[in-house]
Amino acid sequence: MSQRDRYKILQVSPNATQAEIKQAYRRLAKQLHPDSQSENASHEEIVRLNDAYEILGDPQRRQNYDRQYNSHHSNSPSTSSPTRPQQTSREKDTRLHVWMQEVYIPVQSAIDRILNTLDDRIDDLAADPFDDELMEAFQNYLAHCRQTLEGAQRIFTSQPNPAKCAGTAANLYYCLNHISDGLEEMEWFGLNYDEHYLHSGKELFRRADRLRSTERTTL
Repeated sequence: MSQRDRYKILQVSPNATQAEIKQAYRRLAKQLHPDSQSENASHEEIVRLNDAYEILGDPQRRQNYDRQYNSHHSNSPSTSSPTRPQQTSREKDTRLHVWMQEVYIPVQSAIDRILNTLDDRIDDLAADPFDDELMEAFQNYLAHCRQTLEGAQRIFTSQPNPAKCAGTAANLYYCLNHISDGLEEMEWFGLNYDEHYLHSGKELFRRADRLRSTERTTL
């Protein structure tokens, strides 16, 4: 068994529920976000965290991992421990291709549709933010972006990412989070016309755009 203790990485008990594991992953992912200024934030820690959640977040893979984990911690001889079949290079390449086609490309397309339209929509609204029709059009735009985002989030969590794409998946995760937070800020602007929320939303979208650009250069 790998020397990595995935439960320790996620800071949960081996008896934790899937919901507790998911909650721990989300909490730690936020702590390790580059913008968190945490001393522990690093690309290596993000990779370790994603690797742990890739195993423990999938009930079937967790079950396989637990058999080895329990055997290792019961001090049984390593020669009698069941070994997990290693993926062949072809299997890894196939899994990578499937993830790229079924997750990365559609999620990236959704992100593009949201980020590439914001400036035009704000320009339209700038003509008169207090015009009811313009504000209604802006709110409809935000609602459409929210629907697009939720679809992208469902696709992103539909299957675990290959270990080779851990860094790419981390950037997608943070990009989606920034977009979600940005939409929430701009939705508040639509309610109270406080430009602070609009500026905050635009800044969160800019951060998402930077992550999008950084992630593409690493592929």
